[in-house]
Amino acid sequence: MVIGILNIDLNIPGTDSLKGKRRVLKSLKDKVRGKFNISIAEVGNKDLWQRANLGIAVVSDDQKQANRILSKVIELIELSNDTELLDYELELL
Repeated sequence: MVIGILNIDLNIPGTDSLKGKRRVLKSLKDKVRGKFNISIAEVGNKDLWQRANLGIAVVSDDQKQANRILSKVIELIELSNDTELLDYELELL
């Protein structure tokens, strides 16, 4: 069993409130969940309007498959018009 963990740091430039941030993140999380069979949650920077830290996890029986899924998640988030990917860290256990 392989567990893939992805930690993503985002900038959300168009928000001016926590409510706006939650709207953007909910849309992004729903899109990612709908496309991939993963777990995703906001895990940091919860009180900042224009910053977010997302934790993403996937379980697979193959290391290459877990890496491929998380790489596609990164690509999808990079294409988002509402957020800017600042940094990410990918780890396979």
